[in-house]
Amino acid sequence: MKNLNFSWLRHLLIGVFVFGTTGLIHAKDASSEGEEFKPTETILHHVLDGHSWHIADWKDAEGHEHHLSIPLPVILVTENGDFDVFMSNAFDHGHKKQVGDRTYALDSHDHIVEEGGMKVYDFSLTKNATSMLISVILLIVIFNQVAKGYETNKGKAPKGVQSFFEPIIVFVRDEVVKPTVGEKKYEKFLPYLLTVFFFIWFNNLLGLFPGGANTSGNIAFTMTLAVFTLLITNINGTKDYWGHIFATPGVPKPLLVIMIPVELMGIFTKPVALMLRLFANITAGHISILAFISLGFILKSAAVGAMAGLLIVPLYFLELFVALLQAYIFTMLTGLFIGMAVEEHDHH
Repeated sequence: MKNLNFSWLRHLLIGVFVFGTTGLIHAKDASSEGEEFKPTETILHHVLDGHSWHIADWKDAEGHEHHLSIPLPVILVTENGDFDVFMSNAFDHGHKKQVGDRTYALDSHDHIVEEGGMKVYDFSLTKNATSMLISVILLIVIFNQVAKGYETNKGKAPKGVQSFFEPIIVFVRDEVVKPTVGEKKYEKFLPYLLTVFFFIWFNNLLGLFPGGANTSGNIAFTMTLAVFTLLITNINGTKDYWGHIFATPGVPKPLLVIMIPVELMGIFTKPVALMLRLFANITAGHISILAFISLGFILKSAAVGAMAGLLIVPLYFLELFVALLQAYIFTMLTGLFIGMAVEEHDHH
């Protein structure tokens, strides 16, 4: 125990304290210039998606404000079939982008509109989409290494990356997928459920990095995963599964008029619950941390900023646990829904 090194924790605590006092200085500068800190606007700016990856703002000695952000590709298709591609920094400082006879601008909700009234379909690589692609690349690289480890260390103890991820893979297989889907059919759905688990976990973790995107706290992200679960569950549903929906055993036929709509509604409420649970928990965690960070700016007190920083540290570690927990819950419930659909009932 004496050899344990907690220097990382010390540095984290110092960093949080420095952040609190720096926030106070920034708040005082803002108040002296007649500006008002708007916590709601600031929090939503970090939680919502965007066409550029904002990193930081600062003011120089002359009081000029500067923005540090990474421009991202804007990909637009007009109703006429025109295809326009440019970088998002074309909209910096409220500028508009002229492409041929078309003028594009960002509205108050950070949506791209064509000022002539033409309908535009936005396929841009936004902040959340970019973060998701980063997670995909990480998954491909890491699990290629794990696969190579299985080949090179066959019959031997795992090493390197394999030694970290193998126990997690085995846990998901033996403690999550097998009990929920069933011993007979779990192998068919194991690749999907493992992918879902690590995909959600990695995106949750990336969102906790300073300046990270709130990808898994985006309703479109969780809805897409829920739709995959809906499709896989019902496409693989057995005759017994559909029989219980349209002719529930033991229910008098007159009551089927009530039961069938209820059962059909249950098909959709299950993935909706998956979608909302992941979205709400991840977004709530981000908002909680950002709200504590905002206290130093709102009250303009170094002591409050430092105390809020000390509260953020355990809250941040809690969010690291929640990132793993929500991936586990989504995977477990998905496996449970699939298991209920593919289960073979013994009517004898």
